[in-house]
Amino acid sequence: MRILGLDYGSKTVGVAVSDPLGITAQGVETISRKNEDKLRQTCARIQELIQEYEITALVLGYPKNMNNTEGERARKTEEFQAMLMRRTGLPVILWDERLSTRSAERILMESGVRRENRKAVIDKIAAVFILQSYLDSLAIRRNERGEEKDNEQ
Repeated sequence: MRILGLDYGSKTVGVAVSDPLGITAQGVETISRKNEDKLRQTCARIQELIQEYEITALVLGYPKNMNNTEGERARKTEEFQAMLMRRTGLPVILWDERLSTRSAERILMESGVRRENRKAVIDKIAAVFILQSYLDSLAIRRNERGEEKDNEQ
């Protein structure tokens, strides 16, 4: 079971993939496009990655505002989600991505990556944060179900 994590932006899509056990997320690449509305090549590349990594589901970062409202970016993300589901036939889970880009930026700064070099990898790192957060939530749910079973015995 491998899951693809996506950080969808106006000109780029950061991509991460889980390990086969669904425990850790690793950055794969950043897909770039010149025009926000030109998604054919982006979707084609995502489909290639789905086949290459034998993906069973996608997690798409959902850009909520800090006050939990949804703005224009969230609407565009929902449209992208619908397109991905139609094109891939796979489930596409929206996952709260608040602060993922800031966290990625902080990690890159602390790692000493120069400002001009950060832009090339920040979306990929943000995708890792999004996917890892989702994977961690699955692990917590599995543990809670396991603990409930242990309590019943």
